[in-house]
Amino acid sequence: ELAREATDGDPAIGPADVSTDRAHFESDCGREAFADRVRQVKQYVRDGDTFQANISHRLTAPAAVHPVAVFDALREVNPAPYSALVEFPGVDLVSASPELLLERDGEQVRTEPIAGTRPRGATDEEDTELAAELTGDEKERAEHAMLVDLERNDLGKVCRYGTVDVSEYRRVDRYSEVMHLVSLVEGRLRADCSLSDAVAAVFPGGTITGAPKPRTMAIIDELEATRRGPYTGSIGIFGFDDRATLNIVIRTLVRYGEAYHLRVGAGIVHDSVPDREYDETLAKGRALVTAVDEALSDSTLSVEETCESS
Repeated sequence: ELAREATDGDPAIGPADVSTDRAHFESDCGREAFADRVRQVKQYVRDGDTFQANISHRLTAPAAVHPVAVFDALREVNPAPYSALVEFPGVDLVSASPELLLERDGEQVRTEPIAGTRPRGATDEEDTELAAELTGDEKERAEHAMLVDLERNDLGKVCRYGTVDVSEYRRVDRYSEVMHLVSLVEGRLRADCSLSDAVAAVFPGGTITGAPKPRTMAIIDELEATRRGPYTGSIGIFGFDDRATLNIVIRTLVRYGEAYHLRVGAGIVHDSVPDREYDETLAKGRALVTAVDEALSDSTLSVEETCESS
């Protein structure tokens, strides 16, 4: 349904009963309400309250399928560098995050902001054209530069003077359904700063809030219909050797009861086009919807068998 909506209309409202063969995701706002939010953000930009705000909506589908099966399908459908499966009593997270919030290796710290998106092309030629369009788009370039500068300033709060550097700038990373502009910002942690200081400096990531952070987060809280929950938080791995890796919780399914929730968003600036931004959110979620469908179609195994075969 999500793939169809990208060209034909809003996400179809699924049946009330739990699906056994396909997930029917329903947005908490739909295209028109999302467009209204985009227009409100653009007014805030004109008023000088924000330069950019990342606005999201939540997609929900009943689906009686184990998160391990969904995670296995997601790894096949859309391999991502910061994927994770986290199971808690009553709630599970199935993540295919492409974005690094913070990595520490000794005194070296780095972050990889993502800002700028295009769908993948149907052919190699179309894919190359879309990548060229992405890297050459003035809106995307300006937005990316602003957010890289924000992350550079955040790391500068905890790094030694003169060590913060943009080591890679505007590379194109490709995934199954979308491609992104990505940069690498790194520096050397000050002796008087800990990992928790570094996390506090960069969290929440500027790419999923906007700039300036405090006022923009207030705008997000005002405009979004439902609370974000784990979305745009972080899942991390911490070692005893001064090493740690923390992702940004995007491209992540949250299972609660017999329903899966998926939040998807887009960065809104002064010249954003509402329909295009909404379509971008759907493209970001398509691989995760496909993974749920794949898991549902192969859900003849019991929970125990699913875990054993994973």
